[in-house]
Amino acid sequence: MKVLLRSDIRGLGRRGDIVTVKSGYARNFLFPSGAALVASTNTEEQAILMRKARTVLDAKSIAAAQEQKKLIEQTTLSIGARAAANGRLFGSIGETDIVNAIRTATGISLDRHAISLAEHLKEVGSATAEVTLFDGVVATVNVEVVAK
Repeated sequence: MKVLLRSDIRGLGRRGDIVTVKSGYARNFLFPSGAALVASTNTEEQAILMRKARTVLDAKSIAAAQEQKKLIEQTTLSIGARAAANGRLFGSIGETDIVNAIRTATGISLDRHAISLAEHLKEVGSATAEVTLFDGVVATVNVEVVAK
């Protein structure tokens, strides 16, 4: 069944795309949630308008993400945590801690899923993390873990 997406759906498509899905998925999830419409010859014009609006919005979002990237990359985050004498932390520093530090230092609110760490930080010292601000806009943030 061909449907016109009214919102972005991860793994399926973006707003304004016409995609083919199983009819049960469309009937039971997409249509009741208002995320899609049945695609027909009349919805082609609507799809074109939705894609144009999406392109304009994406251009604005990319510009804003580039500005945020500059601000984040200039900032070195200092996160205090309890540590033993050998520098090992009692616990760890994770994505949520980094998001809170970014919000405090720069005023930028992010989702914790935007932070990419190889593993949680478990020792005092410096490390880097990647922050995905928008598709294709990734900032690298320097994190300094200090003992309290």
